[in-house]
Amino acid sequence: QVQLRESGGGLVETGASLRLSCAVSGPTNGILAMGWFRQAPGQDREIVSSISWNTGNTFYSDVVKGRFITTRDVASLTVSLQMYSLRPEDTAVYFCAARRFGRSAYEIWGQGTQVTVWD
Repeated sequence: QVQLRESGGGLVETGASLRLSCAVSGPTNGILAMGWFRQAPGQDREIVSSISWNTGNTFYSDVVKGRFITTRDVASLTVSLQMYSLRPEDTAVYFCAARRFGRSAYEIWGQGTQVTVWD
């Protein structure tokens, strides 16, 4: 069974950078894509980015495009989210998630890591 564990969250000031990592364990041959999501207090969870496990093709939401970069390392089973020019509105719990082949949704989730950006 695939398991995910995020790390790298923290408290930073506006304009700072932060790198999140997601360690993937278990059988990865069935993974289609990995996604980064975030949820701020009182708000719905939203997708931040995604990356194809096999091809490395990426997607970014408009609010992070040009500031965030997601990569994956299939050898070390790690997915990363490099965040630049952080803003207070980026404050949220960030989750990584896995979507498997034949599934229309991300069904495997990590526990989340808090990112707080202060002004």
